[in-house]
Amino acid sequence: MKRALGQATILLALAGACGAAESGAPQAISASYEVSRNGRRVAVMNETFEANDGGYRIVSESRAVGLLALFERRPLRLTSSGRLTAAGLRPQLFEGKRGDHDPRQVRADFDWHGKQLTIARDGKTDTLPLPPGTQDRLSIMYQFMFLAPDRSQRLEFSMTNGRKLDQYHYTVHPGVEIETPLGRMSTVHVVKQHRPDESGAEIWLAPQHRYLPIKMRILEEDGSRYEQVIRKLEIKP
Repeated sequence: MKRALGQATILLALAGACGAAESGAPQAISASYEVSRNGRRVAVMNETFEANDGGYRIVSESRAVGLLALFERRPLRLTSSGRLTAAGLRPQLFEGKRGDHDPRQVRADFDWHGKQLTIARDGKTDTLPLPPGTQDRLSIMYQFMFLAPDRSQRLEFSMTNGRKLDQYHYTVHPGVEIETPLGRMSTVHVVKQHRPDESGAEIWLAPQHRYLPIKMRILEEDGSRYEQVIRKLEIKP
């Protein structure tokens, strides 16, 4: 059975049907990350996850440090809220902004009954078809808790950042050991498949910590490299 699952392509939209949601969400998670650009520390990120009464809420706040703090005084705050289901997280609202009057703020409303996604950015609003299992850029990092990504060779899912909706494809490499500020860990390394003119992404998930992201790397089209590395992690069962 495990071998068959390991050879399968798992779609996050069908995670519940695949039996991947083996346990419920923890009551709370608190995580801190350090963010660097081209090897230079540029921000600290603090996140919280809370689950109660069949719902969840995630808050991520990033504060610039060093010279960047002179230009970005207000923290970037991302929030995702929705319901807990047998297949994991089902977002209802995603928002990203630097204060209430931020002209760059984004928002995504998930209408699962009507199968529509409404995104608002730059003063514009668009309504798009909502694929089953769609996540937002924040909820997806916690959706891995409900899966068994190391049993597959490939992950596919739809995700919105509040500006657009895209389909993502990742290859999966289990058993990759890395050094972290929390010690040496065996991780599941997932790598985004992309064209040369698209940004690349890699995520290292920790099975011993409910498949939460321990490290993330993004390579932008202009060659800039961003890394997000865990500094502190607390999980309340």
